[in-house]
Amino acid sequence: MIKKFNDIIADLKADQYAPVYILCGEEPYYADRTVDFIAENALDPMAREFDQQILYGRDLQGADIAPVIGAARGFAMMGRRKVIIVREAQAIKKWEALNAYLDNLMPQNVLVICYNGKPDKRQGVWKKAAEHPQVVWLQSDKLRDYEVERWISSYITDFKKLHPEITIDPKVAPILADHLGTDLSAIVGALQKLIDGRPEGVNTIDAALVERNIGISKDYNIMELQSALIRGDIVKANRITRYFASSKDHPIIRELAPLFSFFSNLLMYHYMPDKSQTNVARELGINPYFVKDYETAAKRYPAGKTFLIIGYLREIDARSKGVNNPSAKDADLWKELIFRIMH
Repeated sequence: MIKKFNDIIADLKADQYAPVYILCGEEPYYADRTVDFIAENALDPMAREFDQQILYGRDLQGADIAPVIGAARGFAMMGRRKVIIVREAQAIKKWEALNAYLDNLMPQNVLVICYNGKPDKRQGVWKKAAEHPQVVWLQSDKLRDYEVERWISSYITDFKKLHPEITIDPKVAPILADHLGTDLSAIVGALQKLIDGRPEGVNTIDAALVERNIGISKDYNIMELQSALIRGDIVKANRITRYFASSKDHPIIRELAPLFSFFSNLLMYHYMPDKSQTNVARELGINPYFVKDYETAAKRYPAGKTFLIIGYLREIDARSKGVNNPSAKDADLWKELIFRIMH
């Protein structure tokens, strides 16, 4: 049974454990949180010592799941259930024993299979597991670059519900998204570092705190470049892109993505009949704080010019990858792009 992370955690908090969990995908964040919750809460500390086993796929003789299934069929010594956790299950090659186990589960026990990657659901055992009513299947795929900022904003919103005393500047989400990429564990770790690293009495997390604790410049980042383009500040835009070109932490291929997202949204904004803050935020999926940026940018870049800019960004992206331009340097591409955007 394929389920979402929040639904799985809600069930676990209600002490509703399934006999089997398949936690897979290329993004380990949700799988790690799920297995950690099970390991810490399925058994009380005393029973855990006797009735919980953690195994590794790479250590199983013959790369066979059979010993794991043997353990899963056993009875608890101290508590009401056994918990068997298999990490790095992608190293296992022989799954016949799991296929048989799915026909006759031990309903009181909990078997957790952590598989880094995507099992082939066309294969019999995985198709069977994904459709089994007593098996919980969680597959977490990596976010695409354009999805990261929204994920961070959502995470911050949920965090603030629990900690309303903390204020987080909306600019923090795009800055972290641009610098940390799609690694959710790294993003959450950075946010926690910002929260824990606040000076005493400071409840605001802003770009200055990000620079001090994470090392991302508050003056040379993608949000500052975007702001310079919105205001028409060509001097600042060129200064930031020169910094990008000289830093290994700001490859042009990565930095173009948020600009492409902004100008794509701007084109949509131009054709919205309802440009109220609430509607724009909802339609574009952005924080209402940033609606004013689109209002300002729309005056500087009409719809026709915005359409051309999107084309420029596509062209520079291709050339940065060597298409029709095998010797291009980032500094030259940035200089050309900024000129074409602003003129």
